[in-house]
Amino acid sequence: MLYQTKEDLAKDLGSVIDIQKDGTVKVIDRNTLRNTKIDTIVYNAVFNKENTMRDISRWLIRNVANELSVFTSSIQLLYEAIGRKQYKGFTVPAINIRGLTYDVARSIFRAAKRNHAGVFIFEIARSEIGYTDQRPAEYASVVLAAAIKEGYEGPVFIQGDHFQINAKKYEKDRDAELKTVKGLIKEAIEAGFYNIDIDTSTLVDLSKPDLTGQQRLNFEFAAEFTTYIRTLEPKGITISVGGEIGEVGKKNSTIEELRAFMDGYNKTLAAKGKGLKGISKISVQTGTSHGGVPLPDGTIAEVKLDFDTLKNLSTVARDEYGLSGAVQHGASTLPGDAFVKFPETGTAEVHLATEFQNMIYDTSIFPQEFKKEIYDFLKNHSDIKKDWKEGDTEEQFLYKARKNGFGPFKERFWNLPSDVRSKIGEELEEKFEFLFKKLNVIHSREIVHKTIKPVEVQLAVPPAFL
Repeated sequence: MLYQTKEDLAKDLGSVIDIQKDGTVKVIDRNTLRNTKIDTIVYNAVFNKENTMRDISRWLIRNVANELSVFTSSIQLLYEAIGRKQYKGFTVPAINIRGLTYDVARSIFRAAKRNHAGVFIFEIARSEIGYTDQRPAEYASVVLAAAIKEGYEGPVFIQGDHFQINAKKYEKDRDAELKTVKGLIKEAIEAGFYNIDIDTSTLVDLSKPDLTGQQRLNFEFAAEFTTYIRTLEPKGITISVGGEIGEVGKKNSTIEELRAFMDGYNKTLAAKGKGLKGISKISVQTGTSHGGVPLPDGTIAEVKLDFDTLKNLSTVARDEYGLSGAVQHGASTLPGDAFVKFPETGTAEVHLATEFQNMIYDTSIFPQEFKKEIYDFLKNHSDIKKDWKEGDTEEQFLYKARKNGFGPFKERFWNLPSDVRSKIGEELEEKFEFLFKKLNVIHSREIVHKTIKPVEVQLAVPPAFL
């Protein structure tokens, strides 16, 4: 059901949610909300073509979530505690959801509830926002709606991943690219993203003779973006900011590079304002690549991740700079027995994405005709097809390209038969439970309760609702 007017919405939800003209929201019937109505509200938040009804639906989800003790939160205080060595022995999973976002998020919350997990992050990268057609306000709304649906309560950590300077666009028009990244930061914070990973490692210049020179643009712009973020923080919230020293898929990071970045970053940030809070973690490269490396038959090459480097970088980040540790990207396609090593090496956070996409496409219950339609679209789309590298087989191309199917076919994915979505959700739930156990975040709700103070951010009532 798509709402045509606010009167339609009020009539449909009148016995479930009490919405006052001043914007006050009170849930009257939680069971009906969770059983049926939240599905309708979130569908409107994503697919309603009337911007006013879409925005009202998103605003309503945020307010209902707060009413039900579900708050978008910053993980900053927990990471500070880890930096002080008050907590150790677990690695925070940061999960990128590219498609079937409502169903995937629901499976995460179910796994979290069953295992008493509270330390996990939902995230989406700048590039993913584009090809999956999920702007920050939509993504946050869907995640919060999933929490409501599954009866999850407590802080929900939503993160902007790889809010990255595009090196080619920067070279062409520096000011325009910086403005674009700042615009995305502002949009994300307004949507409830209180964790943001800045990625200016794309500007590292290895041709420079010294490490400080190589990292200069990286740490200077990281400090500039951090300063900008601090001006946008809602009252009572310190946004967790991450930096990055090594681009994923490139050469492995070193302790010397970490120190060059951190020393330059801290000095630059201090010059921008007294007492500005710096980054809470640092992303490094230790041998992975985003999505893995597909072989000619479409399978994925084994990754040799350097856990010794990861351990050493995490130790220096904590001991010398008070950070929570190092962050590992591109890890979802690693062998299952590798994940237990992240807590053992003191890795603060691990980013996971492609494997969940693979599970959606490759499950035996996925409609083959629909998959063929998506693949034919990818093979015939001029902008996507141009990335088909010479020498790559069709299987290699499709493996790398199929992430681009989530945006154009978003509504088709959302409306897959319920038995298909349920089966995919069950398989993903089992995977998330596995990851929570290997990363040792089960029974972590108590840690969140001790370190994170939920803050209810007052949201302006959409003008069209008044």
